[in-house]
Amino acid sequence: MNYLVHPAIKICVAALHRGAVIAYPTEAVWGLGCDPWNQHAVQRILQLKKRHIDKGLIIVAANTAQIAWLLEGLDSNQHQQLLETWPGPNTWLVPHHNRLPRCVHGVHDTIAVRVSAHPVVKALCEGFGGPIVSTSANPQALKPARSSTDVRRYFGKRVEYAAGRIGASASPSVIRDLRTGRVIRA
Repeated sequence: MNYLVHPAIKICVAALHRGAVIAYPTEAVWGLGCDPWNQHAVQRILQLKKRHIDKGLIIVAANTAQIAWLLEGLDSNQHQQLLETWPGPNTWLVPHHNRLPRCVHGVHDTIAVRVSAHPVVKALCEGFGGPIVSTSANPQALKPARSSTDVRRYFGKRVEYAAGRIGASASPSVIRDLRTGRVIRA
């Protein structure tokens, strides 16, 4: 299926452009997303999740070209490490050099970033023309949504919904620090 032409994807891409929050399936759970440069939209996600701004969020892209500006300054070994794990359910903490708003990276000098292999995520990022925020679709302390029904129970009509199903991953993406190799979330 070509998700780029699916009506729900087009609606979500338009919603991203106007600063709305969307819900969409990822590799393992449903996610909430928005334009990472729209601070109002990011604040809305933090409010919906009851998440503190200091924690930071993940950004997800369709391909490495969409985040090339963020990967500038990495050495060849670091680039190779990223390319060996992307696209896929691997999130890396990379230095952001203040290239993103504080509401996205929190108090950290790194940003969590992933290039997704999920067709809906790819279609959303391609349609939007760049990376989007990606965080699990659940209020803090509740289980991540694994279906659109779960998301609707949590958020109702406060978000726009993409079409599709989550991928085959049993758990959210692994998060590693690119500088140290340390696993933050297995």
